Amino acid sequence: MVMNSLGLIELTSIAAGMQAADIMLKTSQVELVLSRTICSGKYMVLIGGEVAEVQSAVDSAASQIDFAVIDTFVIPHVHPDVFPALSGHTLATELEALGIIESFSVASLIEGADAAVKAAKVQLIEIRLAMALGGKAFCTLTGEVAAVRSAVDAGAQIIADKGLLVNKVVIPQPRKELMSEMI
Repeated sequence: MVMNSLGLIELTSIAAGMQAADIMLKTSQVELVLSRTICSGKYMVLIGGEVAEVQSAVDSAASQIDFAVIDTFVIPHVHPDVFPALSGHTLATELEALGIIESFSVASLIEGADAAVKAAKVQLIEIRLAMALGGKAFCTLTGEVAAVRSAVDAGAQIIADKGLLVNKVVIPQPRKELMSEMI
């Protein structure tokens, strides 16, 4: 299956989350990337596949379980660096500048991370989703200072437009000890 897009539904109910996953998988030819509880009693379902299939699956689940939906997205042509960053498998071994974007929601953070890595020549290090974070999410990225600033601003703007930005930071020449704290 070609995974050129991602779709996500974030819900207030665990039971509704499991129901949404089932609806999404029965509605369209999509692949389940992640389906789990997240902090503060929420549930998220992340799927991948062709853009039209992903859109259909997200729309179907959101319309049938609209009472529990916090946020949704479909990202067509998702940047390939998003997948390893979601799983915590990155090749970053050295930090030039460190960029951090923090959000109140999983959905907006993934959208912001995708926008960030598309905006400038940076490397996503990690996308951490709402586990032991009180329902928040954050991503880290590295590259040259100017590129990291540009990427962080682009990603943060997507999140801010939804009213969900917690913070954004760019740290030039971070101490090497920070790398061991990130992954």
